Amino acid sequence: MLFHEGTEKYRVDSLKFCITGGAAMPPEFIPVFEQRFGTKIMEGYGLTEASPVSSFSRLDMPQKPGSIGIPIPGVAAKIVDEAGRELPRETVGELILRGENVMKGYYKDEKATAQVIRNGWLHTSDLGRMDGDGYIFLTGRKKRMIITSGFNVYPREIEIVLGLHPAVQEARIIGKEDLLRGEIVKAVVVKKPGMEIEERELLKHCRTYLSSYKVPREVEFVEKIGE
Repeated sequence: MLFHEGTEKYRVDSLKFCITGGAAMPPEFIPVFEQRFGTKIMEGYGLTEASPVSSFSRLDMPQKPGSIGIPIPGVAAKIVDEAGRELPRETVGELILRGENVMKGYYKDEKATAQVIRNGWLHTSDLGRMDGDGYIFLTGRKKRMIITSGFNVYPREIEIVLGLHPAVQEARIIGKEDLLRGEIVKAVVVKKPGMEIEERELLKHCRTYLSSYKVPREVEFVEKIGE
């Protein structure tokens, strides 16, 4: 909306507030958006395992750009270390949740359920911190997962597809920061000796097997992929 040409032609004065979610909104955009459109923009947080939302900003509370707000009624949140011990405020750790919105478990997968639900708490694999007022700020991910335009992308799936191409010796999928999408999918590829392949051909191969949002938007060919 910020980059859309001719926004001044549209009437938005009926808006009481706007909501953003799916991926983190760059904090520096929030005051610019509010000034441009004359309305508050509220940020929230949820995940499939604790749907549809677990924390949210409040109109009647101070706004802190970059925060996903505080837990909604009926939901408790903590920031913990690797052993599950609660960390002091402003310390980065894993965000865990407990509440009526948390799933009972993964369908017919007790092992996967036990990995994420421990002692009644859902371990989100999102890293973050909580300030002195209880506002939560996300800082990253524990798992190798990319969130692009609100879609979850698991790198291993794309790496397997790339490995099916006869010219690919090794591939690594990474997330690259992007202003509009949060992250984009980037492929780092090692070609087999004596084989040649162009980015366009490799992306066409990916489109055959993958949904469009999983297809890499950028390919970098390298001699070796580091650990």
